[in-house]
Amino acid sequence: MDLNYIIAILAAGVVAGTPILYASLGEVIAERSGILNLGVEGMMLVGAVSAFYVGTYSDNKWLGLLVALIAGGLMALIHAVITIVFRASQVASGLALTIFGTGLSAYLGRGLVGIPPTSTFKAVAVPLFSQIPVIGDIFFKQDIMVYLSVILVVILWFVFYKTKIGLLLRAAGENPSAVDALGHNIFFVRYVAVIVGGMLAGAGGAYLSLAYSPSWIENMSAGRGWIAVALVIFAVWDPARALLGAWLFGIIASLGLHLQALGVMIPSNFLQMLPYVFTFVVLVFTTRETKNRRSGTPAALGIPYSREER
Repeated sequence: MDLNYIIAILAAGVVAGTPILYASLGEVIAERSGILNLGVEGMMLVGAVSAFYVGTYSDNKWLGLLVALIAGGLMALIHAVITIVFRASQVASGLALTIFGTGLSAYLGRGLVGIPPTSTFKAVAVPLFSQIPVIGDIFFKQDIMVYLSVILVVILWFVFYKTKIGLLLRAAGENPSAVDALGHNIFFVRYVAVIVGGMLAGAGGAYLSLAYSPSWIENMSAGRGWIAVALVIFAVWDPARALLGAWLFGIIASLGLHLQALGVMIPSNFLQMLPYVFTFVVLVFTTRETKNRRSGTPAALGIPYSREER
């Protein structure tokens, strides 16, 4: 395997990891506020079908992305109302939204299967940087949504650890009663976090249908929403580590596809399992670390908040 082939695998891995990165970042935001959202898979699918439909019939990929953001945000709003207002089980609500999103996307996309997209995100080389040997080919010859995802990681890291907004968000997931006692509206904080998280999940779905595999196929997220939720634990609720985890998943997925292309005598089904097996193994080792309380797990994650109980 020569250097060019390795570069191709790594570059493809960045692309394959991008939809997971968007969804993971959204889940990091939601969970940092104390709300567990297991509806990411459904939100990605609704985002994917919405983006493809609008992007194709309007011939405007940016409009398709905008609609995907709105669709993901609206689904997240449902989750927020159920879990924050009615204090229902966050696990049950998230699972219900995944089932709902899967069925809704299949229904909305019935007439879209096989239709070629008219507007998609294509690779754009960054001047000067794309000429850097190896690094330029891997990171600076990608589409704009890849670049935006990296910028988003930097912005979120800065907001989380260098601003009062980030401190308030993290405090909401650690000690909501203290945040409430200081006069901040804990419910508003969680609403915003959950909705923004859903919007990013919708953006991950839009990337699938407008960039990664420009088309609409039923269940095209193929479990990436669940991988995004799992990678949040690997990332210890940190945006930078979410980037690392998403790209590692993408590289493993890309490796399996390239091995098939090389004619490696390994069953294709086994190669397709590689990224999920990798995620499982990483999750096991990461979970062992959480027992040392170094993981940064939000203390109030998954626990409904009531002012009467503070």
